[in-house]
Amino acid sequence: MNDESLKICQGRITKKELGELYFQMLRIRLFEERIVDLYPEQEMKCPVHLCIGQEAIAAGVCIHLKKEDYVFSNHRGHGHCLAKGSDMKPLFAEFYGKITGCSRGKGGSMHLIDIPNGILGTSAIVGGGIPMGVGAALASNLKGENRVTVIFFGDGAFEEGAFYESFNFAALKKLPVVFVCENNFYATNSRQEARQAVCKISGTAAAFDAHGICIDGNDVLEVYRAAGDAVAKARSGRGPSLIEAKTYRWKGHVGPEEDWTKGCRPEDELREWKEKCPVKRFKEALSSGNIMDKAEMDGMEAKIKAELDEAVDFAKKSPYPDTIELLKDVYVEA
Repeated sequence: MNDESLKICQGRITKKELGELYFQMLRIRLFEERIVDLYPEQEMKCPVHLCIGQEAIAAGVCIHLKKEDYVFSNHRGHGHCLAKGSDMKPLFAEFYGKITGCSRGKGGSMHLIDIPNGILGTSAIVGGGIPMGVGAALASNLKGENRVTVIFFGDGAFEEGAFYESFNFAALKKLPVVFVCENNFYATNSRQEARQAVCKISGTAAAFDAHGICIDGNDVLEVYRAAGDAVAKARSGRGPSLIEAKTYRWKGHVGPEEDWTKGCRPEDELREWKEKCPVKRFKEALSSGNIMDKAEMDGMEAKIKAELDEAVDFAKKSPYPDTIELLKDVYVEA
């Protein structure tokens, strides 16, 4: 990202929106880094799948969404929830298994829900959120609601049959849905080229006569432009889009460690992608373009860290669920 990226966006994005994009990216990064710091305490009993390195995608997509729009996510969903408007307190409380958690302590990191902000539930099943998101879009369409659904999934979920069945149906019915593939090139520890004959995920859309685009997922302004077009297309009744955002997760598939130490990925590959850090790139662009100064950025960081301190304190002090809660919300009472 450079000054040219900002020039391309002139007329399409305001200074306020640029500030919001940076704030959301930094908020996600600091949130995830706090988990890294706290996880070794062994008080969070659920596994955590971190999105450090992928922050630009959630921020660049969700800035176009209204509160009532839907988001369906996956096991790596913290950033999506935060960018859509979720409060940190119920998220952290959920990680600690507390009754004040967004899923009342039953879901953990992979099963987050925030209905007021349009997050109807994240699924740990690979590709599981894709048909659910299309179903929600169908419901919105049948009810005549001006509501867009965004589905986030990874390159591994792209290989599931549910993706093709769902995308075909969405294209057939011209549903208001945006498919966002966060292509970080790995399904757990299996590289994309070892799994896919042709590594061109976005090209799949053409088979359904739909819009597909491949972008740099670490350039938040490129994400902003692609997502803006796709959301507008969906909202105007012109059907689904497929955005393939190429990116890279810094941490292992699960947990706070960098898995190159276990031989899962090359160390030099990780170092190369860290040089493409989306937060750092955008910060430098905003600074060199005189969009934001150091004082403004420092103020944002201080505000987020204060929010984090409150959220962690809230989570740790919250009570665990009583045993009577075990079967609540599991079955529908007749």
